[in-house]
Amino acid sequence: MIGRRTLFGAATASVAFGTMLRQQVAEAATMGAAGDFSPRGADGRLQRLASLDLESQQDFTLGFRLMHGKKIRAMSMNAFDRVLASKGVDPATPLSLEDVLALVENEPTINIATKAWLANQQVTWKTLQDHFHANEDFYMSEMEAADKAGPGSLELNPTMNIPDYARHEIHIQPGGYVGDPFAGHIYHYGTNSFYISVIGHNEQDQIHKATAARFPIPEDGKVKRILDMGCGVGQMTVALKERFPDAEVWGIDVGGPMVRYAHMRSRRLGVGANFAQRLNEDSKFPDNHFDLVVSYIVHHELPADITRKVIAEAHRVTRPGGVYYPLDFNSGGVRSPAHGMYGRWWDHRWNNEVWSFEYHNMDFTAEIAKRFSMVKNAKAALPGFGVRHAIKA
Repeated sequence: MIGRRTLFGAATASVAFGTMLRQQVAEAATMGAAGDFSPRGADGRLQRLASLDLESQQDFTLGFRLMHGKKIRAMSMNAFDRVLASKGVDPATPLSLEDVLALVENEPTINIATKAWLANQQVTWKTLQDHFHANEDFYMSEMEAADKAGPGSLELNPTMNIPDYARHEIHIQPGGYVGDPFAGHIYHYGTNSFYISVIGHNEQDQIHKATAARFPIPEDGKVKRILDMGCGVGQMTVALKERFPDAEVWGIDVGGPMVRYAHMRSRRLGVGANFAQRLNEDSKFPDNHFDLVVSYIVHHELPADITRKVIAEAHRVTRPGGVYYPLDFNSGGVRSPAHGMYGRWWDHRWNNEVWSFEYHNMDFTAEIAKRFSMVKNAKAALPGFGVRHAIKA
C-alpha cells in the first residue's frame, strides 16, 4: 500500500523531473545550431545520432521510460486495483469507458504516473526535433542527394491533398507524419525506445525482420510483387525486400517525409525497395497486381470508414490466390475488463491515438472477411497481435 509520504515523494519527483526535462529541452535547442557535429558512423543498421549529447539524452529518456514501465506504472495499477476493490468491482467484469472513468479519473497516483509519462514522451520528441531542425541544411542535403539515387525509387507528391484524418500528431509526435520535413528521422529514433520498453529491441529492425519472415505466401509459392501499405519509415518494406530479393517491393504512405526518409535509409542499406507518397485507400496500382499485400500496425491510426476503403483497395490490387495480411491489434467490442478499457482510453487521450476507439469498436477481422477468404488456425506474424491471414479468391 502506498502511504502519504510515498505519494508526496512521487509527486515531488514528478514536478522535479518535469523541470529538469524542460532544462534539457532548452539545451538541446541550441545543440548543433552552428553545424558543430560530424556524422558518428553506424551501429549495424542504425546510424548513430550525430552528437553524444543527443544520444545521451535519448538514453536518459529511454531509461526513464523503462523505469516508468516497471515502477511508476505498477504504482498506478495498484491504485487502480484499490479503487476497484473499494467499489466492489471485479477486475474481470466488462465495463464501458464511462464506467471506468467515473471510477478512476480523480485518483492522484494514476494522474501522477500519467504526467511523468507525458513529460518524458514530450522530451523524447522535442530533443530530436530541435536537433534535426538546428542542423536542417545538413540533413536536408542528405535527403536531396538520395532522392533520385538508387537502388530503389522514390515518388513524392508535394501537391497531394492530405486528408484531415492523417494530420493528427499521432503519439504526440510534433507535426505528426506529414507536418515536419524531418518526421521520418524523428519517428525512427523516437520509436526505438518505444519498442525496447514494450516489445523488445528493434534498433536493428529485429521486430520487423522477424515479422516479415513469418508473413505467409500464396499457396503457389509465387512472390513477384509485394505491397506494404502505410509503410512509415520503411522498416517492414526493407525487411520484405531482404526476404524476397528478387521481388518488386513497394512501400506507400501518406507522409512524404516518412517515405523520403525510408528511401534514403533503404538506399544506405543497399536495399532496392521502392517508396511512394500515396494513400492506402487510393494506391494507384493496377488491379490484381500484387502477390502479397501487408500492413504493419496501421489500421488503428485510421477512421473506421477509411479502414473499410483500404480493405477494398487491398482486395482490388491483390491477385487471385494472393495473400493479404494486415497486422494490427485485436479489436471488436465497446466493453472490456477495467484495465484494458482504461488502457485504451489512456492511449487515446494522452498518446493521441485519435482513431483507436473507432478501430477497437469495429470487428476488423469480420470486415476483411467480407471480401477475402480467411485462413483458419493461421499463425501470428507478430505474437500478441491479431491473426488475419486472408486470401483473395
